[in-house]
Formats: sequence, C-alpha cells, structure tokens
Amino acid sequence: MTGPILLVEDTPSLSMVYEAVIRKAGHRAACVFTVSEAREEFAKNNHKIILLDLLLPDGDGMELMSEFITTHPDIKVIVITANGSINRAVEAMRLGAFDFLVKPFDETRLLSAVDNARKALASDVAHPLAEGDDTGQFQGFIGSSDAMQGIYKMVRNIGRSTATVFVTGESGTGKELCAQAIHDVSSRAKGPFVPLNCGAIPRGLLESEVFGHLKGSFTGAIADKKGAAAAASGGTLFLDEICEMDLSLQTKLLRFLQTSTIQPVGATKAQMVDVRIVCATNRDPLTEVRAGRFREDLYYRLHVVPIHLPPLRERDGDIMLIADKVLAKFAVEENKNFTGFSPEVRDIFTSMAWPGNVRQMMNAIRNVVVLNDGHTVLPEMLPSEVTMPNQMSSRPRASLTSSPDAMRTEGQPNNVSAFIGTPLATFEREFIEATIDFCEGSIPQAARLLDVSPSTLYRKKESWEKS
Repeated sequence: MTGPILLVEDTPSLSMVYEAVIRKAGHRAACVFTVSEAREEFAKNNHKIILLDLLLPDGDGMELMSEFITTHPDIKVIVITANGSINRAVEAMRLGAFDFLVKPFDETRLLSAVDNARKALASDVAHPLAEGDDTGQFQGFIGSSDAMQGIYKMVRNIGRSTATVFVTGESGTGKELCAQAIHDVSSRAKGPFVPLNCGAIPRGLLESEVFGHLKGSFTGAIADKKGAAAAASGGTLFLDEICEMDLSLQTKLLRFLQTSTIQPVGATKAQMVDVRIVCATNRDPLTEVRAGRFREDLYYRLHVVPIHLPPLRERDGDIMLIADKVLAKFAVEENKNFTGFSPEVRDIFTSMAWPGNVRQMMNAIRNVVVLNDGHTVLPEMLPSEVTMPNQMSSRPRASLTSSPDAMRTEGQPNNVSAFIGTPLATFEREFIEATIDFCEGSIPQAARLLDVSPSTLYRKKESWEKS
C-alpha cells in the first residue's frame, strides 16, 4: 500500500468529483484546498502520490511541487492544469512531475495516471535505479566517459516518469537504444515497446500505421489493422525520425497526446489508449519548427524532457572500449579468432572523426571480421572508409552538391568512363550507398537529395541485405 493520495484542488466541486473517482477505484484520498493545508497534511503523512492543481489561492503549485520533490525525491506528483497552461505543465514535468492532467479530463485518464504512479512506486522498491556496471555498460550502451555517465543518469531518472521524451543526436549515436533503455527501466517495462520509423513509411500510409484502420476504409484495406499506438498501449511508442511526419498527421498526433485517444481510419468512435511517447530525430527540431515543417505546439508538447546523445568523437576514451567489445561479439557470431587490434589500428580508430558514429564503427568492424581471418585486426584489413576517410567523404560530397559542370576538376571531364561496363544495378547501389554515407547514415536526408521516398531506399537496402 502507498497510503492515501494527497489531492490538492481549490475548487470544492472538482475536488469532490476527483475524490469520488479515486475512492470508487479502491484508493484512499486526503483532500486539501490550499498550499498551506497541503504542507501541513504532507508533513503529517508523507504521501507518496500527490494530485496537485498548479493554480492555488495562496501560492504557486509549481513551487510547492519543487519543495516536496526536493525533500522527498521518490514521491510521484501528478499536476493538474487548465488547457491554456500546457507550457506550465511541461515545465512541471521538467522539474520532476510524474505526469500531468489537462482540464477537462475524464475518469479513465485520472485513474490511468494514478495507477501508473502506483506501479512506478512499486517498481522503485522492487528494482532500485540501475547503475552502469564497472565494464562501462548500461542497458545496451557501452561507454564510461563523463558524457555517457550523464546520459545513464538521465535515463535512470526519466525512466521512472511518464514524461514524453525527445531524443536528438547524429545518425548512429543510438537513439533507438536510448528509447529502449528508457522503456526497460520504467514501470512500463513489462508492456510492449513499439518502434515506428516515420521516415520509412509512405506518407499516405503513415496515419494507418500509427492509428490503425478498419476494413474497407480505403483501397487495399482488406482487414482491420491495429495501429502502433494501440499496439503500444500499456507500454512505450517510439516515433523515430519524427520530423519526417507530414504536417496533417502532426495535427492528429497532437490531439492524441492531448486526449490519450485514437481514432483509426474509417472509425466513427475514438478509443482510449495508455501510451508513453518517446520520439527521436537527427535534425535540429527547432530549425524544423522555424522552417514551418514541424508544428510549434507539437514540438513543445513532445519536447518535455530532451536528451541529446553525444557523437562518438566527443566521448573521450569510449572509442576503443566500444571497438573491443564489438570485435569480441562479432568474432563469436562469425566463429572467427580475432582478439584485438594492432597499435596502428588503434591509432586510426582514436584519431578518426567517425561521422556515422557507433553504427559506422560497428559496420567497419563487422566488415573486417566477415572478410578476414586472424587474431589481430591490421590496417590492411580495414575498409577504405576508415583508412581513407577524407577521400571517401569528399567523393560523394562533390557529386551530390554540385552541378555537372561544377563536378569537373579544372581542365578535366567528369569521370564517367570509370563506370562504363558497370551493371546498372551495381551502379545504383554504389551511388545510393555513397549518398547515405554522405548524409551520415540519414536515409530521409539521402532520399531528399535523390528526390525519392525514404521508403524506397529502405526497401532497396532490405533487398540488398537479403541478396
């Protein structure tokens, strides 16, 4: 038992309604109406769950919340705010609130917030906050640098909340891994984790993928389909490449966040779902807002708790720690005998900028293990993108950002003859892969440069991996 819920609401009629709902669900409630009464009641009973209206007659609910959380960081505060004060609720989440309710809210939403808080309290007792182990590993991450220790701390703290999380970082820094870690340390860990790449799905199908559809709602809808939001109910929905989402769908996502309801394509009634949202992008979301490609109100609703993953080049000491563990893993998977890197390779790895970050390093090491044999990784085994990074990065840059005339070096024609005799499929694959490398692994960005849909590139990559 977590004891009675402290309900701080200055409107008597609303307080009576909230109390009735709470008691009907089998919980106890202690009702107060002012800041001073809340302080007095909390001092007597040290309540673990607090329902707190931010607008109180004798003080600021935000300051009261900060006071309680500072002295009792394990409590769960669910703040209540009016629809016009969403920004205050977001600020409260950043200061440590567990969840927020926007008036008017229904019985289901209230009880869902309370139940999640109770589950989080139980999880805190059963599973104390995990620490990174002495090998520099934490929830799938590898790294002992100060930058990553800060990330681990954020993930541990955020995981215990229900706040929406916005993960940013360069391609290959581990944004989905971060989202999975947040889910795994949360009270929702036993629920589903549903990832959805917004850049990999054609715009016309994205609404159906997120919210689902009914049979016959559009051409090709031959059966009912549960969307990602419904599939993630009770768990976490991870929206990757969120900045690729069409503006019209952003409006529906905002409504979903405000009401916790979804309406499948073709449905006449909305349905309630209980989902925590984690989203990610490798772009600067504020730049997208200023450019008119991302709704400002949606940005502030999603950007409650931001996490920025550092690029590999800023993670002092982590490069070889990751490389050693990845080499050992791939050697076992491929039944090879590699046990380490030569000093020359270590120098190359630690001096390289790694524009594709951890993903690029893993791909390079996988390439070495698959194509070579031995105990030690030598420089001649490395792929050209590692041994000649400047040449590799400059070649696609010239071909992708310049006009045909500008691509000529002084007095020299375009080097088309180098491709004569190359099968078209091979040329297409090499050119697409070079474009993706140039875009630091961002398929949506590469798709924009090539003027094709991101889903086209994802399908091609999938077919190449199968062949």
